[in-house]
Amino acid sequence: MSEVVELEIPARPEFLSLARLLVTAAAAHDPLFPEDRLDDLRLSVSEACTNAIEAHTAAAVEEPADEGADSIRIRCLLDTERVAVEVTDHGGGFDPGALAAHPPVTDPARLDFERGLGIPLIRILTDEVEFRPSPQGTMVRMVLHAVSI
Repeated sequence: MSEVVELEIPARPEFLSLARLLVTAAAAHDPLFPEDRLDDLRLSVSEACTNAIEAHTAAAVEEPADEGADSIRIRCLLDTERVAVEVTDHGGGFDPGALAAHPPVTDPARLDFERGLGIPLIRILTDEVEFRPSPQGTMVRMVLHAVSI
């Protein structure tokens, strides 16, 4: 049996905690995830939503948003084997493959990178991640697989 929980929030930072709460509450029931995996999901969702907010902010500078286009949709798909979270924005889209690579964490040059760690973090913390960019925005799909605990 699968369930879907969905939330639409304004593309503003003060709503990040609401997105984290929704995802954590939805994923905390069934399937069961250890607390550290819920922390991974919470951080991944926070990073994806932060990127979506920044995309909206950048797009609004270039062109005023259409009515309803200044929101972010968070959709949790839950079943007995996994939780998938989709974060969708209307910020104009981007190519994740075009992002510059960061030096390894052991390289002192890594300290020169103050920003741009969200997508690498999402890739590390989730079991699967998919980016679906389009001219209308970007959808990030993050999946955690349930484990026996």
